[in-house]
Amino acid sequence: MFRPEEFFDLSSYEHAAIFEGVVDVWEVLKRIEGYVKANLNPGINGKVMDYAYVADDVYIGEGTVVEPGAVVKGPTIIGKNVEVRSHAYLRGGIIVGDGSVVGHTSELKNCLLMAGAQVPHFNYVGDSVLGVHAHLGAGVKISNLKITRDEVVLTVEGQKYPTGLRKFGVIMGDDVEVGCNAVCNPGTVIGPRTLAYPNISIGGYYPADSIIKLRQTHEIAARKTR
Repeated sequence: MFRPEEFFDLSSYEHAAIFEGVVDVWEVLKRIEGYVKANLNPGINGKVMDYAYVADDVYIGEGTVVEPGAVVKGPTIIGKNVEVRSHAYLRGGIIVGDGSVVGHTSELKNCLLMAGAQVPHFNYVGDSVLGVHAHLGAGVKISNLKITRDEVVLTVEGQKYPTGLRKFGVIMGDDVEVGCNAVCNPGTVIGPRTLAYPNISIGGYYPADSIIKLRQTHEIAARKTR
C-alpha cells in the first residue's frame, strides 16, 4: 500500500537506489542525508550569481542558476536546469531533481525533489519527498513536527501505522498539485495525480487520482451607509 512504486515512477530516477529495500515509503526520510554525503561529488557546473552563498559540499548541475541572496548549504545535490531563486534557503540533506524550481524565500531541509518539482513561492519543505512534477501553490507550508513532539502515526481506515519518525512532513506522489496557502500536517501521504484545494489543512493518507476539496460558507450582508 505504501511502497515507493505506488507513488513514484522510479524507472528513470537517477537516485532510485535510495529507495532500495524500502517497504513503507516514509522510511526513505532517514536515508537522505547519508545518501547525499555518500554520492556527493562537489562542484559548480551552473551559474552562481553575485551575492549568493554556496557551501563547499554542494553539487550544482549544468544550466542551473542560483540567484542573488540564495543560500545553499550542504550536503546538497542540485541537478541540471534548476532555478534556485532569490533568497531561497537550502539547509542541507537535499537532492533537487533536474528542471525543478526552488522559489523566492522558500526553505528546504532533508528532502527529495524529483525532476520538475516546483516549490516556487514562499514554501517550506522539510523531511519530505515530492514526486515528478509535484507542485506547491504560493504559501504552501509542510509541517514536519507535531506540536506534541512525539512520533508521527498514520491512521488509515482505523488501522494505525507507526512511522518511527518524529519529523515527517509529506510524501507527495508524481503530478500532485496543492493549492495556495494550504498546510500539509505531519505525516501527510498523497497518492499521484491528486489535487488539493487552496487554503485547506490536510493530513493522513489520500489515494491516487483524488480531489481533496474544501467547502466554505460565505454570508453576504448589506453594507450600512450613513
